[in-house]
Amino acid sequence: MVPHLKTALTGPLQDLEKRFLDNSTTIEQWFRAQWREHVPPFYGSVDLRNSGYKLAPVDTNLFPGGFNNLNADFLPLCVQAAQSAIERICPNAASILLIPENHTRNMFYLQNVARLASILGHTGLRVRIGSLLPEITEPTPIELPNGDSLLLEPLVRRGKRLGVEGADPCAILLNNDLSAGVPEILKGLEGQWVIPPLHAGWATRRKSQHFAAYDFVAGKFADMLGIDPWLINPYFATCGEINFHERTGEECLASQVDGLLTRIRKKYAEYGVDEKPFVIVKADAGTYGMGVMTVHDAADVVGLNRRQRNKMSVIKEGLQVSEVIIQEGVSTVETVSGGVAEPVVYMIDHYVVGGFYRVNSDRGRDENLNAPGMHFEPLAFQSPCSMPDCKQPPDSPPNRFYAYGVIGRLALLAASVEIEQTAPAQVQEAGATA
Repeated sequence: MVPHLKTALTGPLQDLEKRFLDNSTTIEQWFRAQWREHVPPFYGSVDLRNSGYKLAPVDTNLFPGGFNNLNADFLPLCVQAAQSAIERICPNAASILLIPENHTRNMFYLQNVARLASILGHTGLRVRIGSLLPEITEPTPIELPNGDSLLLEPLVRRGKRLGVEGADPCAILLNNDLSAGVPEILKGLEGQWVIPPLHAGWATRRKSQHFAAYDFVAGKFADMLGIDPWLINPYFATCGEINFHERTGEECLASQVDGLLTRIRKKYAEYGVDEKPFVIVKADAGTYGMGVMTVHDAADVVGLNRRQRNKMSVIKEGLQVSEVIIQEGVSTVETVSGGVAEPVVYMIDHYVVGGFYRVNSDRGRDENLNAPGMHFEPLAFQSPCSMPDCKQPPDSPPNRFYAYGVIGRLALLAASVEIEQTAPAQVQEAGATA
């Protein structure tokens, strides 16, 4: 199903979808050229917002944790895409080590791990799951609510290689975003591909770096297609050296919020958008929807109360927030069963392999839906994001999903550029001589 839209798409977004549809051949050729220049991440997911006048990414995850939410009919796409990625990275691979997050009680996440292991297994790889948890000292089976099961095994370091007992894999696939830092056991490995690379984890990655890369990529795409890049690109700014508990950095934050709101108002006036602009202030690193607030006025970030400061000061793994990104807020006009919805597009290699809707009945259309305690109702896309139908209207299911796939792939391309630009010097030198 396609989410119900509160307002008919008769404005700029339907024009944008039609532009994608009319130029799908050119768009696909453009993407092929880009992927000849840039190596795609092994996988990724992109949160999108459809406002009725704008379709843009608001977050890109390089360690996606919702493969269990994808339409099961699309699993062959996942397997084929994973096969393509593995053949490019390690063509002689016979086994792979999957390292998940340190969740042993989150059954939804563990079902994602099981689905991911199944996808990898169907490519012809022997898959072992190695845990970073210190309490996993022996093979530990976990039964899942859907009938699947996992076997978590303790990691074994042998010199400069990592595996589990009886396995010395060619590649190590991280499904752990390294928010708590890079564990010593993962450092200094040689002769094994670690994917995504360690510097793609939240220990060093910054959202602002990603959206700077997206700004570059979206600009090139918009020039090629002859559109205003703002229609697919959220404005953003940053503020470093902030301490919410000590109230330091508030002036910087207020100034950046005010400047961004002013830029958004000008665009709203240009396109006749009759809405109050807003921005999202969030930690520049980290995930799980932590450290996020919606702001409509610069005064809102000055003199935050204790509850607000506590909310903004800590993210996953209890890490303190010292840098924030201020991102243009993109409201959503999509709803499912009365709840506000946003699409999430999943990709493996440079292929779209499906997606689902994140739905939150307790949040507004201008709020972050990936919030602790939210009611999560995944709805798998019924058609893939790579098959537009020129005979149907731009906002019909296959064409709506194609538009999602285009923006998702732009964000994935930006992630590729981001990873290249932020790679440590020794990694760049190795790539140059490969």
